[in-house]
Amino acid sequence: MKTKLLNKLTVIVLLLSPFFTFAQAPNLGTAANFELFSTNGAVTNTGISQVTGNVGTNNGSSTGFGNVNGVMDDNNGASATCAADLLSAYNQLNADIPTFFPAPLIGNGDTLVAGVYSISGAAVLNLKLYLNAKGNANAVFVFQIQGSFSTNAASKIILINGTEACNVFWKVEGMVSMAAGTSMKGTVIANNAAITIYTGDTLEGRALSTTGAVNVDGVLAYTPIGCGSPLLTGPAAPTLGATACYALFSSIGAVSNSGVTYVTGDIGSNNGSATGFNAADVTGTIHTIPDGSTAVCAHDLVTAYNDISTLPYDIQLLYPAQFGNNLVLTPHTYLLNAATVFTDTLYLNAEGNVNGVFVLRIEGAFSTGVYSKVKLINGAQSKNVFWQIEGAVKINNYSVFCGTIICHNGALGAINTGVNIEGRLLTTNGALTTTAVTVIAPVIPGGCTTVGISSINAITDMATIYPNPFENSMHVVVNDLSEINNCEFRVYNVLGNKVLQATIINQSTTFETSKLPSGTYFYQLIGDNKLIQSGKLISVK
Repeated sequence: MKTKLLNKLTVIVLLLSPFFTFAQAPNLGTAANFELFSTNGAVTNTGISQVTGNVGTNNGSSTGFGNVNGVMDDNNGASATCAADLLSAYNQLNADIPTFFPAPLIGNGDTLVAGVYSISGAAVLNLKLYLNAKGNANAVFVFQIQGSFSTNAASKIILINGTEACNVFWKVEGMVSMAAGTSMKGTVIANNAAITIYTGDTLEGRALSTTGAVNVDGVLAYTPIGCGSPLLTGPAAPTLGATACYALFSSIGAVSNSGVTYVTGDIGSNNGSATGFNAADVTGTIHTIPDGSTAVCAHDLVTAYNDISTLPYDIQLLYPAQFGNNLVLTPHTYLLNAATVFTDTLYLNAEGNVNGVFVLRIEGAFSTGVYSKVKLINGAQSKNVFWQIEGAVKINNYSVFCGTIICHNGALGAINTGVNIEGRLLTTNGALTTTAVTVIAPVIPGGCTTVGISSINAITDMATIYPNPFENSMHVVVNDLSEINNCEFRVYNVLGNKVLQATIINQSTTFETSKLPSGTYFYQLIGDNKLIQSGKLISVK
């Protein structure tokens, strides 16, 4: 009771003092990029831990980690810089002048306001401790603990009224030990001692040691956002073009289905057939044979693939065979440099940025286990998720998948029973097979409404194109020019390459075609940036 009264009196005095200086956050420098780090000591993991932020040591090794949403930096330039920045941050915290002197046992449902708290020896966190910023997002909390620091099982730091984890700092002159089930907030810096974080713990902050091992076991640990940290936007999204109209597509290969499959978006192949789909279950067009729309899609798919494949990656996930397993990713370009096996759950965390883009580049085949799931959290959207896969794709039964898959030179050959996909399945060369699945293409462009009711023989009253087959010339006659504005005529070969494009000004226009080799072509008539007619053309020489 005396301690609580003393604390209350101290707060009143400090609030009345015109000379009171609030706690200042230290400059972490590059240490802000690290989630787990030791200047001198091993950094180890057991169990499956989900870590967002860099992991490393400047004198030792990092071992036992699976895929980390960050960079592994051991004994290199980045770790040396981090060591120097960590020492600087420690010195800043150590030099802060304390304003509060709580008892060694903190928590027990107490609420603390911003300031510098000094504990002269070892400290223990028990039950719940509330940190109250009183509506000030810049409020800083510094805890100077002159001995070891431990938490009891299931203890929690709870941030209220605008407190941010990035503004909470723990400077500990001894070992740090967090018991199972702890929910910790803030950056923990242990000086000349080890840090141990146990199974089921959550750390929104950082665990950094100037000298000592850092050990984690089956934890969720992530660097805090805010306090000037950059908003993660990820890379620029690839340009899908007409490919955005399709939910299922192969540039070269059959597209087939068995069972009851529901699709939102077009279905087709530019060099093969689309079979087994029930039109009543498809919101869009089933392009049963190649046509002008599939030709444009094939062309634009190459563009989208090139956009993704040339993106430099930010983070390499080092264990493709262990992909998933509750891994949490943020908006970045990721590389998995081998065949990848997706097990259990993948979380895509946009950190509140609804425009955050996720790109996963997989240099090999891709398969999922049964009931695997991609979960979108904190504003992530399926329209902003892209998978570039260099090989065959298999999505196993009852999986839930999000994002646009662009499969390059591989079959999308086993999209199995009960699979739900919020995205698109596209391949540049390979068969695509679905079995009683649901595929919903997100954000289909408005121009696809026309594409969705067009086929090779539909909408033939807007213009007449003759002769067909053609030899050295063809004529385009617009039946009612007043109905068409900004009209263009485009012709594509079977590979989706544009071989002719011209603006239609007159009601009748003649095109010279002697340089077009014999074969099959597809045309589009575009008015007001919308597809108004398409069809097949045959060149004979």
